[in-house]
Amino acid sequence: MTQEKWGQLKLGLLKTVGQSNYTTWIEPLEFEQLQDGVAVFNVPTNFMGNYVSQNFADVILYELNTAGEKVQRVTFRVSANSTAKPSPRLVSEAPKAVASVESTVSTGEELPAAPLDTRFTFDTFVVGKPNELAHAAARRVSEGGPVTFNPLVLYGGVGLGKTHLMHAIAWELRKRQPELNVLYLSAEQFMYRFVQALRERKMMDFKVLFRSVDVLMVDDVQFIAGKDSTQEEFFHTFNALVDQNKQIIISADRAPGEIKDLEERVKSRLQCGLVVDLHPTDYELRLGILQAKVQQHRDTYPGLEIANGVLEFLAQRISTNVRVLEGALTRLFAFASLVGREIDMELTQDCLADVLRASERKITVEEIQRKVSDYYNIRLSDIIGPKRLRSYARPRQVAMYLAKQLTSRSLPEIGRRFGGRDHTTVMHGVKRIEELKVIDGQIAEDVEILRRALEA
Repeated sequence: MTQEKWGQLKLGLLKTVGQSNYTTWIEPLEFEQLQDGVAVFNVPTNFMGNYVSQNFADVILYELNTAGEKVQRVTFRVSANSTAKPSPRLVSEAPKAVASVESTVSTGEELPAAPLDTRFTFDTFVVGKPNELAHAAARRVSEGGPVTFNPLVLYGGVGLGKTHLMHAIAWELRKRQPELNVLYLSAEQFMYRFVQALRERKMMDFKVLFRSVDVLMVDDVQFIAGKDSTQEEFFHTFNALVDQNKQIIISADRAPGEIKDLEERVKSRLQCGLVVDLHPTDYELRLGILQAKVQQHRDTYPGLEIANGVLEFLAQRISTNVRVLEGALTRLFAFASLVGREIDMELTQDCLADVLRASERKITVEEIQRKVSDYYNIRLSDIIGPKRLRSYARPRQVAMYLAKQLTSRSLPEIGRRFGGRDHTTVMHGVKRIEELKVIDGQIAEDVEILRRALEA
């Protein structure tokens, strides 16, 4: 591209951005070169380079490509004759290569994509029964190749590994197929970019930007619920990418059908692919996560010992949130290093007193009975009462099973709260639900939904 052509394009940008923005931000840009799809512009200061990259790079790239220039990236750098200190490389991707994982991570600027966490890879993801299906599906998508299920929807509660798997997919795609345009961002960022495009009258740029990626990854999609205009644009973006056979990966805190204020057509679209639940962690998975984290902390704190039983204690006591669990272990290692002591049970209980107290929220048998009766739409008196009809007996057994799993009450105590029943009746009910969970998918799902609701 010649200087004269850039001059002509600048005049076109004047109409798009307005006189004030043009004078302040576009006119000072000096075209340096176009090589291997990268257009280089000189800027007088670091600040200006950052501002132009964040606010006007998309429209510059759009104009360049519309004019027939094959530009994949725009780079802004401080002029050699400037007195300002040279800045790190600032990159914005063109519509064809917009927001690739590599450019987003390396520059750290506010591109459409969110930065990826280097800790969140498949190698650091601990697989257990509660998350093995989600992990297998994420692995399959990360291999690239033909799209087998679209979209892939990962859902589950806080701290169960949804974002970890999303980042791991992006990293793996970057490694296997670096030429792919992978866009990862939160639903809030999607909404922000949409509103910004509306306000600045750049909807065409927005549409080109989001509909020309190879893989779109949107985290926490429940945040667009109730936002009618954003849902409308998300729906059309979704359809455009699916029509092009581009992969879409979504995460949410609950199943698409359970997201309140999400339009039915959006729910339907999300449900047309593979919807995978990340179940609450069990004891074995939490212990495995702690063991993996211990190996990482030993690199930071060499020689620091952890006594037998500590990890088992933490895995048992901190059961609802993996982030809290990992944070507790990090605090333990840091504290033990500062005071020069071994990580034993005494230090653990002293250092994590607040975390352990918070994790002690008591789930009562009465709370379980109310939740189960509401879930099965029967009266509380029927859960506790003597009726043996199957429509009452099965929910009663589910409530007994959850009482055994989620409270510290003994079998005789649980029996007394179920109308004075004998402990052998409770034992039979618990055993029956354990058997049904293996052979009856509906019972297994009911138990998991109830447990998640009670532990929330």
